[in-house]
Amino acid sequence: MLEIDHLRAGYGSINVLWDVSIDIPSGRLTTILGPNGAGKTTLLRAIMGMVAIHQGDIRLNGKRLNQIKTWHMAQLGIAMIPEGRMIFKDMSVEENLMMGAFPKQQRQGIKANLEHVYALFPHLKDRTHQIAGSLSGGEAQMLAMARGLMSAPQTILIDEPSLGLAPVIVREVFKVLEQLKVEGRTIVLVEQNTRMALRIADYVHLMQSGKVLLSKPSDQVDIDRLHDLYFAR
Repeated sequence: MLEIDHLRAGYGSINVLWDVSIDIPSGRLTTILGPNGAGKTTLLRAIMGMVAIHQGDIRLNGKRLNQIKTWHMAQLGIAMIPEGRMIFKDMSVEENLMMGAFPKQQRQGIKANLEHVYALFPHLKDRTHQIAGSLSGGEAQMLAMARGLMSAPQTILIDEPSLGLAPVIVREVFKVLEQLKVEGRTIVLVEQNTRMALRIADYVHLMQSGKVLLSKPSDQVDIDRLHDLYFAR
């Protein structure tokens, strides 16, 4: 289980998260919803050790993560797939994937992990030697996700995977997320497409202005009430 306990975090002297407490059960998909500026990305960055924690704790299976450096997170089985893809545009598809398996302990499983991500994203297998910068937006998102999976993470943080994608590609992305759920991965999904997120989520947390306004199992969420809170109506 990933536990966020009364977390305050932000950038320098600017605090963004205010006493955020969220429990993320193992092997489930938890979605974090909210408008722009709600603190969703900052929460993921705090988990990954990328922003300063001013108060509170982050624990994974009881292990405190507060002082763990970002580059050590892969050793703990945690991977983040960032908003905006951030692929290496001048490298080939396969070279990007190899970078995802850079941590030493993941290298011996490269072949099996590569076969796994190509099975999830068959489009990428057809573009193994293609320069990543020439991919379409949807293909680039698939590559970013596949690269994140190359370290065989048990806990996956994924930030806005549907952003700017055509509906047909969004459906493909969410189909992969469903498959990762079946595999028993722990997934934290930040998303603005509330209906798609609710369809596959086990648990839902709504953030607004750095605070959590709603925390419920997805099957107990009233979509109209959720949208009222989302848009501060």
